[in-house]
Amino acid sequence: MTRPVLPVFENLVLSDIVAEVDLVLTRDDLVRYAGASGDMNPIHFNDATATSAGLPGVLAHGMLTAGIALQAIVDWVGDPSGVFSYETRFTRPVVVDAVDGADLSITAKIARIDTTMRTTRIDVTVTHKGQTVLGKTQAHLQFPGA
Repeated sequence: MTRPVLPVFENLVLSDIVAEVDLVLTRDDLVRYAGASGDMNPIHFNDATATSAGLPGVLAHGMLTAGIALQAIVDWVGDPSGVFSYETRFTRPVVVDAVDGADLSITAKIARIDTTMRTTRIDVTVTHKGQTVLGKTQAHLQFPGA
């Protein structure tokens, strides 16, 4: 088994893309997340409830979408304890089709490097059907000393 190559702080370059992930979120994913999180709101798994609430269909949990985006960064950095701050705004719902699911594209790039504090800010873009679904999504990472 090969070990992942972890990023070296001194090798970070401003504007470099550090993660690109394309995935399909399914209704099964929503049900599993509902059970794990305790968020059993039926708009996340029942078409009739979602449409009667005036929604375009079953929606992914916002925190699930945010968590998937953060996971792309954690996979890159290799150590979740390096993330000391994470923030996002929910800008558009992710409608999850019963058959096709929902395609998500995640791109993370280096937006700021602080050499004194050995920190970096990673800006994350998450899109669904060509539209951004999370806004001002940023993760702040602390790298260990030399």
